[in-house]
Amino acid sequence: MAPRYETLLIETPEPHLLVATLNRPSVANAFNTRMMQELLDLWTGLVAAPGDVRCVVVTGAGSRAFCAGADLKERNGMDEAAWFEQHAVIEREQEMLLHVPVPVIAAVNGHAYAGGLELVLACDFAYAATGVRFALTETTLGLIPGAGGTQTLPRAVGERRAKEIVLTGRPFDAEQALAWGVVNRLCAPDRLMAETLETARAIAANAPLAVRQAKKSIHGGLQRPLDQAMRFEIECYEPLIATADRREGIAAFNAKRKPRFAGR
Repeated sequence: MAPRYETLLIETPEPHLLVATLNRPSVANAFNTRMMQELLDLWTGLVAAPGDVRCVVVTGAGSRAFCAGADLKERNGMDEAAWFEQHAVIEREQEMLLHVPVPVIAAVNGHAYAGGLELVLACDFAYAATGVRFALTETTLGLIPGAGGTQTLPRAVGERRAKEIVLTGRPFDAEQALAWGVVNRLCAPDRLMAETLETARAIAANAPLAVRQAKKSIHGGLQRPLDQAMRFEIECYEPLIATADRREGIAAFNAKRKPRFAGR
């Protein structure tokens, strides 16, 4: 059974797929403390025991915003101790998201600013609706991106482009996001979820242990020099040899039939 949250809508529209919707549309799906805590709980549960979930899609309620970042009305008047305490939650939430073993796709249905863009960047990849805008606006508020943005953005767009985006705080549009590598595909707004779920479905149809190991290899390898990354790839590859899914995949190929992967 999908967990019930106050600020998130969790759905399992079909086997192996989980859709998590940021559900505060009246405030552009901004992160309040409750949403940060609930996202942390969701990612922690998936890290501990993904069960039959093979792919996750994250989106926002409504059409105006994916997520506007932190709820600045909640933060207005917050003292330093409370600010540190709250920020520690989003730090843990983003770190836990990076450790989710199954692929997480962002379906960016509306504008993604500040922490909203940082959430997109922490996902494995993203599709976006045409017409949406993106920004890391923290330097315009006396801060810097503090939920991974100064690290995940340059990994997506390169150091020089990332410096321009962060230091100016200026928004950029969906076409630029596609050209720069922030998102993988632009979709008509009424097609965004259908196309995202189509890709999630294709991932879920593959051998789940192999998908997890491939994600682990790509993410972990990028943190290493190439020679060490090549060895890390083999460390991720070798455990799959003994799996029933590997035997099923080879048998299905030779029998010219669709494989029936069980995650074993």
